[in-house]
Amino acid sequence: MALAMAALGRRWSVPLQVALRGLPERRTLHDASPPRDVLLFEHERGRFFTVLGLFCAGQGVFWASLAVAALTRPPVSARPPETEFPDRGRLDVRSVLWRYGLAVGCGAIGTLVLGAGLLFSLRSVRSVMLRAGGQQVTLTTHAPFGLGAHFTVPLHQVSCMAHRGEVPAMLPLKVKGRRFYFLLDKTGHFPNTKLFDNTVGAYRNL
Repeated sequence: MALAMAALGRRWSVPLQVALRGLPERRTLHDASPPRDVLLFEHERGRFFTVLGLFCAGQGVFWASLAVAALTRPPVSARPPETEFPDRGRLDVRSVLWRYGLAVGCGAIGTLVLGAGLLFSLRSVRSVMLRAGGQQVTLTTHAPFGLGAHFTVPLHQVSCMAHRGEVPAMLPLKVKGRRFYFLLDKTGHFPNTKLFDNTVGAYRNL
């Protein structure tokens, strides 16, 4: 009887092992611990950000020069002392208000252009590297003029706000303690999509 039960158990155990082996492997977020550094994302656009930096710098100089020109008082033509205008005081006030308003407007436009270009350069990600052990990740941004800037943070402080298949162009990445999202262009290269989805591409409540 015992031999029959053992034979029956072996008979059912083999198909069960085959079925379990066919199931997809499930891993937790912190099981991915590579023994060496692994590149998860790369998107090289140095030339574009160099041109963008030059454009923003030129716009800043242009609008700043307009603001300075608006603040500069125009030369007053010489008139005979007996020649006077009845509304000269009111005209002077309007002229001052107009010049200061134009200067503020030009300065605001220049600041917005410079700020937008600087922020976009600092938040556009060039590469994402998962460090050995899977506990830290290094993000490299393009930075102004494409010079590049990188920093390393713990993996649990990085959260992807959308899955790669849910967004058409940019993948928003949130880093704890830093304002604004970091942007990963989907036209870039993902060498290891599964490891990316299980680590940097996972959503975390920060």
